[in-house]
Amino acid sequence: MRITHISDCYLPRLGGIEVQVTELTRRQAARGEDIHVITATPGEEIRLGTEEIDGVTVHRVTARMPFEMPVRPRTRAALAPLLEEIQPDVVQVHLGAISPFAWGGIRAAVEVGLPVLATVHSVWGGLARTGYRTAENLRDWCDRGVQPAAVSRMAADRIAHALNYSGEVFITPNGVDLADWSPAGRSQRSERDPVTFVTAMRLAPRKRSRPLLKMFAAAQQLSGQQQPMRLRIAGDGPHRARLERYVKRHGLADHVEFLGRLARPDLHRIYLESDVYIQPSVKESFGLAALEARTSGLPVIARSQTGLSEFVHDGIEGLLGHDDAAMAVAMARMATDRSLRQSITEHNSTTPPDQIWPQVLDGLHRDYLRLSERVAR
Repeated sequence: MRITHISDCYLPRLGGIEVQVTELTRRQAARGEDIHVITATPGEEIRLGTEEIDGVTVHRVTARMPFEMPVRPRTRAALAPLLEEIQPDVVQVHLGAISPFAWGGIRAAVEVGLPVLATVHSVWGGLARTGYRTAENLRDWCDRGVQPAAVSRMAADRIAHALNYSGEVFITPNGVDLADWSPAGRSQRSERDPVTFVTAMRLAPRKRSRPLLKMFAAAQQLSGQQQPMRLRIAGDGPHRARLERYVKRHGLADHVEFLGRLARPDLHRIYLESDVYIQPSVKESFGLAALEARTSGLPVIARSQTGLSEFVHDGIEGLLGHDDAAMAVAMARMATDRSLRQSITEHNSTTPPDQIWPQVLDGLHRDYLRLSERVAR
C-alpha cells in the first residue's frame, strides 16, 4: 500500500508528534509499505526537495520563515500537484494544537479526491469551535473521504462533542517498542530506599510541572515521613530555572532532582532505577512517556480525565486521581503501601500494553482498508 503522511513537523525537529510520526513511518516502511512524508520542516542537508530517510521518501515543502517555523503559504496549491504525482492509496494527516500546513494538506487531498485519515494528536476542549474554526470543515469533508481520528478514546469523544459529529471517530493510538522499554534489569529496591517518583516532560506551564512539586510536597506531609520519598524530573524547558528556585524556597532541594533532557537509553535506565511514574498534566491526549514508563514496569499515577486512562486502569496499572489533591493522596498511598506498589510493578512487568507497535500497525492498516473501501463505495 502507498501511504502519504502529512505533518507540519518532522525530523530533524524533535517533539511529541515529530518523534511519533517518524517512528510510525519508519516501521511502516520496514513492513514493505511505500511510505511518503510531506512536511514543512527543513532538513539538515535538504531544505526544499526530496530525500530518502530510513526507507521513507520525505518531501520537504518549505518556505523561509522567521525562527524556521514550519509554515508554508498557499499550502493547498503546493501540495495538490505533489499528491497527484505520488498517487497514494490513502493520506494520513497529523494535526496538533496549531497545524496550518496539515489543514492545507487536507484541503489538497480532498481536492485531488484521495481518502484522508485526519488524526488529531491534541485534546480539543470546550473552545474547539472558536479556537479551531478550520475544523468546522471537517464535518463537510467527511462526505468527501475524510475520516476523523484521535490517539485515544477520550480525545475522540472530545472531537465528536466539539464538532457535534455523530459518525465514528477512529482510534489511532501511539505505539511503544517492547525492546526499547523492557522491564528486564529492574533494580532491586529495599525497604530502606527512598520511594523514587519519576516523570519526563517539557518544563512548561501546560505540562503542570509546578503543580507536580506541590503534589509531591503534599504527599510527603500525608505520608507522615513514614517512608522517605524523592522526585526525579527528566526534561528541560523555559521554566526550569523558575522551578529550581521554587524547590530551594520550599525546602525540597534534598528530595527533588532535575535530570535535564535525556536520550532514550538513559531515560529507560532511570525508569528501571525508579519506583513510580507520575504524570501531572490534564490536557494529555495520550501520554507516550507514561506508556513507555508503564512498559518498563513502573506503576503510573495520572489524572483520570486524560488519554492515559487508555492504558492505565485504577488499581491495575497504576492509580488515577480526579484532581491534584487526589493525585497527592495517590502518591502518598503508593509510597507507603509497599505491597500495592510491588503488585502493580509485577503486573506491568509481565503484561505488555495493547499499544505495542505490531498491534498499532495492524490496527492502522485495517483502518486504511476500511477508509479506502468506504470511499470506493
